[in-house]
Amino acid sequence: MNLVWQRFTLSYLPLREYLGTSYLHRSLVGLLHSWRQSSLLMQWGETIAAVLLSLVYAFAPFVPNDLLGLFLIACAGFWLLLTLSDETTPNALNVTPIHLLILLYWGIATVATALSPVKKAALTDLRNFTLYLLLFALCARVLRSPRFRSWLIALYLHISLIVSVYGLRQWFFGAPSLATWVDPTSTLSKTTRVYSYLGNPNLLAGYLLPAVILSIVAIFVWQSWFKKALALTMCVVNGSCLVLTFSRGGWIGLVVAVLILIGLLYYWWSVQMPPFWRTSLPLILLASLTGVLVLSVLFVEPVRERVFSIFADRKDSSNNYRRNVWTAVFQMIHDYPILGIGPGHNAFNKIYPLYQLPRYSALSAYSIFLEIAVETGFVGLACFLWLVIVIFNTALLQLRRLRELKSADGFWLIGAIAALAGTLAHNLVDTVWFRPEVNTVWWLMVGLVASYYKSLPQGRAREYNSPNPEPTVS
Repeated sequence: MNLVWQRFTLSYLPLREYLGTSYLHRSLVGLLHSWRQSSLLMQWGETIAAVLLSLVYAFAPFVPNDLLGLFLIACAGFWLLLTLSDETTPNALNVTPIHLLILLYWGIATVATALSPVKKAALTDLRNFTLYLLLFALCARVLRSPRFRSWLIALYLHISLIVSVYGLRQWFFGAPSLATWVDPTSTLSKTTRVYSYLGNPNLLAGYLLPAVILSIVAIFVWQSWFKKALALTMCVVNGSCLVLTFSRGGWIGLVVAVLILIGLLYYWWSVQMPPFWRTSLPLILLASLTGVLVLSVLFVEPVRERVFSIFADRKDSSNNYRRNVWTAVFQMIHDYPILGIGPGHNAFNKIYPLYQLPRYSALSAYSIFLEIAVETGFVGLACFLWLVIVIFNTALLQLRRLRELKSADGFWLIGAIAALAGTLAHNLVDTVWFRPEVNTVWWLMVGLVASYYKSLPQGRAREYNSPNPEPTVS
């Protein structure tokens, strides 16, 4: 059974051996290597790539999507240039099992586009989808450098701090609602839901969620007391702003991310703990977190209203709206079950009006998993779930390796795992994952996981995948 799991998750896939014999790889990678060796500009190739990524993450919350798209095109083009001019030695390979599953997912989306009933609309969004995947490829490459990794994470955290400060200003001084974010019949109809520069509180919550988690782990990674204080400030400000979005999906994602973060931090330190704390600490932390949540629901009226609205079913206008959209979406999936209607909101907007209930127009399926099923069918959904499993399995294998080495880089990996899980939990009932501000951060986190990848021998992979591994104490 363990062997089946290892094969399913590609835990010890011999990538170097395969790529060494691949005709396509040998004919493309390194094609421009001789030119690169004589080019003064390409001597700074990795630095230029880091600068292009910095433009994406520095300006994503502030600029129109068209301008962000130009940055993504620049990143994609430069990744292609780096790949064609790369070295072809085994040690220079930058491919992981995550890359292979992403390539498969892109292939399914391409076939779905070719078979789409609205091919022109789907083709436009396939182009955008391709840019995001190439952004991941560039992130996975650049983040292998500890210097660039630290820079890009710090950049994202500082930008999120600016976004959160403006969001808190909206809370204290008020901000006009740009849409009906709250049920007008609710007691919260006059409550300000902050949205900062992003124009949508749910989108803001999705953007800030990874920042909250990464700022927590930065407290353990950053060395000086000044930097630790800065990380703590980021955590408080970003966390407060996320809560004040009153995004129920964002709150769910935050709770899931924090629970996983606590579990992984316990795993990281457990081998060094005395037996008493190894047994008692998880219960203490879980009881403390539960107590905070219960007290918030009991004594903070806006929180109580939003939490109870989750269980109000159709009595809450937002719930009722989603239920009616989902009814139409299920019918779309029924009619296009294998490969869907093609990727992207343009294809969705062409087909959904044929199924929508009166007065319930929508730009998406309001669930990432339903949206993927609509766009690429059950084949695409199965591939996406496989990709998610491989991402988390790869992350956990590398986390165990870093724990044995006692490397502080393990904290960034812990943060990436928790942020990815929280984002998925949030988008179980929303689709802000498809928006550029959130999608770019998602692929940054996936790239962070992939950047730590080191292939394991089969025996070592079997040991790491064992459900009852022996703890290692140095």
